[in-house]
Amino acid sequence: MKKESRQARLFTMDNPKSVVSEAFRTLRTNIQFADIDKNKKVLVFTSPRQREGKSTVSSNLAYLVAESGKKILSIDCDMRKPRVHKIFGFSNLSGLTNILIGENELEDVVHSHPTQKNLHILTSGPIPPNPAELLGSNRMKNFIDSIRDKYEMIIIDSPPIGLVTDSAILSTIADGTILVLEAGETEIEIAIHAVEQLRKVNANILGTVLNRIPTSGNKYYGYAYYQYEQYYGDDVLPKKRKSGKRKDK
Repeated sequence: MKKESRQARLFTMDNPKSVVSEAFRTLRTNIQFADIDKNKKVLVFTSPRQREGKSTVSSNLAYLVAESGKKILSIDCDMRKPRVHKIFGFSNLSGLTNILIGENELEDVVHSHPTQKNLHILTSGPIPPNPAELLGSNRMKNFIDSIRDKYEMIIIDSPPIGLVTDSAILSTIADGTILVLEAGETEIEIAIHAVEQLRKVNANILGTVLNRIPTSGNKYYGYAYYQYEQYYGDDVLPKKRKSGKRKDK
């Protein structure tokens, strides 16, 4: 398969000692120890809206979990605006779509990361006319069930929960869901609505990642992780207040 030029989006690989990489290691540890009695093998990452960094977060986390010695599969289930193939630098001519319509097996279309052999990447493949139908099909559920024993963790990048139903559908076959928010930009009402959408399908919300936090003295943005109960507890968030950019006094 033809490999495209990699974009500098894997901070954890390019800058392993940076503040951002350390934040991702903390995220990795928190996920591994959350609900320790339950096996959280399949994780879905989503966000309330576009461009909040969910693909960057899920891809960097996948890289770091693989670095710890675990066999990882990163799946791009955003069949509307896929980005995982761009982050890792692979072609998207074939992928998950081809598996679900019966054209290929996983072994035919999965990519191995060139330097991190524990990390496998399954791109979305051609954009179909019916993403929600494909992702909600028995074929999708059966596919995830069939690969559970092949990997120690499966990380799914999904579309924004506030725009389409795909993420809610995927959360029903996953062991946990993580919501990615953008510091200073995500409106509180939109974040609450995203949580409500996930609650409606009884998604297991593990927590939130607050990203793009300005980090003094570092050219990259920071990332922070919050357990769901701490960040979205009942009656914690005001109903009509929007998060705004911080202004220095």
